[in-house]
Amino acid sequence: MEPLPTTAVPEPDEAASQVSLTPEMLAPAPLAPGLYLVATPIGNLEDITLRALRVLRSADRIACEDTRQTRKLLNHFAIHAPSVSCHEHNERERSQELIAAIERGERIALVSDAGMPGISDPGMWLVRAALDAGVPVIPIPGANAAVTALIASGLPTERFRFYGFLPEKSGARRTALESIAAALRAESVESGAQAATLIFYEAPHRILDTLADLRSVWGDALPIVVARELTKLHEEFLRGPVASVQLQMAAQERVRGEITLLLTPPHEAPVDSSEDLLTALAHLQTAEHRTEKDALKQLARLRGQSKSDLYRELQRLRANPPRRK
Repeated sequence: MEPLPTTAVPEPDEAASQVSLTPEMLAPAPLAPGLYLVATPIGNLEDITLRALRVLRSADRIACEDTRQTRKLLNHFAIHAPSVSCHEHNERERSQELIAAIERGERIALVSDAGMPGISDPGMWLVRAALDAGVPVIPIPGANAAVTALIASGLPTERFRFYGFLPEKSGARRTALESIAAALRAESVESGAQAATLIFYEAPHRILDTLADLRSVWGDALPIVVARELTKLHEEFLRGPVASVQLQMAAQERVRGEITLLLTPPHEAPVDSSEDLLTALAHLQTAEHRTEKDALKQLARLRGQSKSDLYRELQRLRANPPRRK
């Protein structure tokens, strides 16, 4: 049998003569003027990228959500670029100053306290203003709590939706969750698509109340994941039915740290029969101690109907009750 043909490998000296890498070729190109959106670690400082470090070292100024927080990161990596505040209370005014600096040829890096600027953090207004002014906007990718939690959650990753923080007040939070549930049910009926994994951020002092709201909207068996202190020393994932996870968290002396909450809502159609309407209304009034007005309001959201239309339907049913089979 003849040997298989081989490809000649140049000797070291021959290879070196073919490609001569000079220091200038290995050095990165100088940073061009523009707005650089730099992702920073969400916990573990080793998660910062080499490119992010190069941009921060080359920037003429670093716009920070909190200069004191960012200074800890900059000191750790011996970065001495000057910093300026750019947070939710001054972002619109600061945008004009920063864009003018870029137009003069400066390199501005924008960072939040952790993760990606603009994702539940300041940055949106500055980016829009920069684009309107025609200055370059360059994303420098890196750590993100939502995606980090998703890939380790065990929940479906093919489709997901990020909602950021839910409303702080209980009533508004419950209403927001019921609206999300109604929209997802309507979508599943129309398209037949499986429900996406939903991702929220939540504060530790509100997490137990939020889990109680999830139970009331989707039931005790709703599969959820609570990801806490991602990439940090005490990183924790709690997975299981919402009722079980709530009990585990309630047993802790104190809930601490940043929390990412993930869930996969059930794939089900909304209530659509006359008898189901009467049954559901009776259940909400007795089991959840709701008034008829509140029960109708919730059912209207779940069915994607207006409350007035649902009330008229209820009146017709009471005038002509459906026959039981």
